[in-house]
Amino acid sequence: MRNLLFLTILVVPVSAQWFDYPTKGIPRLPDGKANMTAPVPKTADGKPDLSGVWLGDQWSPAGRRPNPPGGGGRGGGAPEMLPWAQKVFDERRATSLRDDPEARCMPQGVPKASTLPYPFEIVNASNKTLILFEMYSLRRQIFTDGRELPKDPKDYAQPSWMGYSVGKWDGDDFVVTTAGVNDQVWNIDLAGHPHSDALRITERYHRVDFGHMDVNVTIDDSKTYAKPWNMPVMRYTLLPDTDLFEFVCEKNIDPQHMGAK
Repeated sequence: MRNLLFLTILVVPVSAQWFDYPTKGIPRLPDGKANMTAPVPKTADGKPDLSGVWLGDQWSPAGRRPNPPGGGGRGGGAPEMLPWAQKVFDERRATSLRDDPEARCMPQGVPKASTLPYPFEIVNASNKTLILFEMYSLRRQIFTDGRELPKDPKDYAQPSWMGYSVGKWDGDDFVVTTAGVNDQVWNIDLAGHPHSDALRITERYHRVDFGHMDVNVTIDDSKTYAKPWNMPVMRYTLLPDTDLFEFVCEKNIDPQHMGAK
């Protein structure tokens, strides 16, 4: 049974659907628990199957791998920001991200939504992959029908919270490119890094074994950063035999008193 994590600034009623219901097709150990180090499952076309409910290792899910990496991913490190972005970032850090719209129940964008202390589910669909987020009941669709993203931000009819995403396979890595993120997405990560309409995100999803997945993220935003940069590698652990919960965020009526605890 997984533990629920809550942000103290939010009022979050939760009602469970099915708790600890045995999921079909999961490899089991003799004691009945999921075999988290079993081989990577495959889809009908032989590709790694990324489907399942996942939670970031930084939130201590049961069965996570020991010794999480210290950060950096594929050559990652602190990004070199342009002057305006550095000023915004410094102001946000000085106020402990007090003005983050998340505290007012506003949606989160990519890739921040998958770094929060709530799970998400990857679902295979025809010509697309869906990601369903427990927090704020957000959803994301990644098109796999061969379409390309527009090259110019002006070509997006309506920038969105989750942006527009296309995915393709590179060996055993599912590579997702996202653009068209709206300017209401306040920060792209938990640290408070800003973005512009030039933001382009590349994610590489790699399922390591049955119970574990790595995601490497590259941020390319020439109006905000001096050069593309890699976020620290994101590690995820499968949550077997459970489901996403209903999530309702009630707007705080006293936002001026919000702040980091």
